[in-house]
Amino acid sequence: MSRRKTAKYNLAIELDNVIQSPKPIWGNLQGKWKSAYFKNDHQLVLELGCGRGEYTNGLGKLFPDMNFVGIDVKGDRLAQGGRAAREMELTNTTFLRIHMQVIDEHFAENEVDEIWITFPDPRLRDRDEKRRLTFHTFLNRYKRILKPGGLLHLKTDSLPFFEFSEGSLAENDWEIIAKTNDLYTSEWMDDHYGIKTRFEEMFYEKGFNINYLRATNTK
Repeated sequence: MSRRKTAKYNLAIELDNVIQSPKPIWGNLQGKWKSAYFKNDHQLVLELGCGRGEYTNGLGKLFPDMNFVGIDVKGDRLAQGGRAAREMELTNTTFLRIHMQVIDEHFAENEVDEIWITFPDPRLRDRDEKRRLTFHTFLNRYKRILKPGGLLHLKTDSLPFFEFSEGSLAENDWEIIAKTNDLYTSEWMDDHYGIKTRFEEMFYEKGFNINYLRATNTK
């Protein structure tokens, strides 16, 4: 491991807004995020595959009366998100290091109000289909932890992944209530709050269209 990456892993251990094993709080917040961690009753919003947490922190700055949890498996990335949140003096954002396959072990049924999936790895090889964050096994976990009528937002530059996600959502009883293949010229332009991830900046500058949809669970 490089010296720089080692330093970021050590930072993740140091930061109290990065929740990972073996910290005592890790694995003990299911159903208690509002009461035990944020200590308020504000809405709870997740960013899945958050990377460096641009959306988590961006939304946290815009909406101080809401709680935001960025989730990723890469500790060095979460360290950058946690450090940025500390520099921005955000108290309504935090970062959780887990595999997405166990997300429903860390959040209780109906505990979450909203989910953002921003520029995930599209995993376009057929053999990787089950690892896509909009594969039906993941969608079922999201539906379990989302409140009835809870929202799921998806942003991606990958049209094949976007089309796969549309089909997967429809087949698993999610209702798509907004959709565009060119976010920046669409009526939904304001709905992403102007926040861009590092990958979005990169692909948008190269001329890629940004695909966006918003869906609600129908449980």
